[in-house]
Amino acid sequence: MKDNADYTPPKVWSWDAENGGQFAKTNRPVAGATHDKALPEGEHPFQLYSMATPNGVKVTVLFEELLEAGHTGAEYDAWLIRIGDGDQFGSGFVELNPNSKIPALLDRSGEAPQRVFESGAILLHLAEKFGAFLPKEAGRRTEALSWLFWQMGSAPYLGGGFGHFYAYAPEKFEYPINRFTMETKRQLDVLDRHLAEHEFMADEYSIADMAIWAWYGQLVLGRLYDAAEFLDVESYSHVMRWAKAIDARPAVQRGRMVNRAFGDPALQLHERHSAEDFETRTQDKIGG
Repeated sequence: MKDNADYTPPKVWSWDAENGGQFAKTNRPVAGATHDKALPEGEHPFQLYSMATPNGVKVTVLFEELLEAGHTGAEYDAWLIRIGDGDQFGSGFVELNPNSKIPALLDRSGEAPQRVFESGAILLHLAEKFGAFLPKEAGRRTEALSWLFWQMGSAPYLGGGFGHFYAYAPEKFEYPINRFTMETKRQLDVLDRHLAEHEFMADEYSIADMAIWAWYGQLVLGRLYDAAEFLDVESYSHVMRWAKAIDARPAVQRGRMVNRAFGDPALQLHERHSAEDFETRTQDKIGG
């Protein structure tokens, strides 16, 4: 890798498969499947293929919140997609999500199976299907959707920008770290100013909170990029209050465990097929 100050872009870019740091083996400039691999399916109406990254956590939190609220039709099977191993490039996954990103959902609850991809689309699909966690009053519904789409547009600066250059890039460079730190702190300030006047993003707990919490809530709770001190997250007191309140919800605690394949084995539930799995199938109990 050339030093940043000496790099001049070529007239036509070419892919150096060995240049890319931690994710060099899974990042590539072309789409499509790399291998044939069918996806497993369980017995429940909803089949989720995911991993407990922030985008995955959004959806498992919603499923667990729906079930806790009494929506028994929201029973789901959650299958682990190991993105570090390239599972997202298997032919079955690519059929569900041509963009090869988790999460992907197969909804078999209707007359014909329906694929749903992009985490925000999955949240909206489920909230509308069950009439839950999306305000019914028109103004607040629009507010919730505005914040949902704010998260979808903002988080790439946090994950692909700040997180990549601060935590994952093979070399540390001051300019991109400063650039994306500035934007991440600006976004945290946007949230802090709003939450100073609102308990939740659209006044009532909704999919907007779930989506934003998975990224920014976990960031300020010290779970992303080991960057809480660097970002001075305690200074965003209203975001901290909101993040801790959501973190205390039992459904959120369960949702964080689903498709988790890192960290404390007691908090890892690689696959979820029933509520009992949280008691009997965590990695500390089954090993492997």
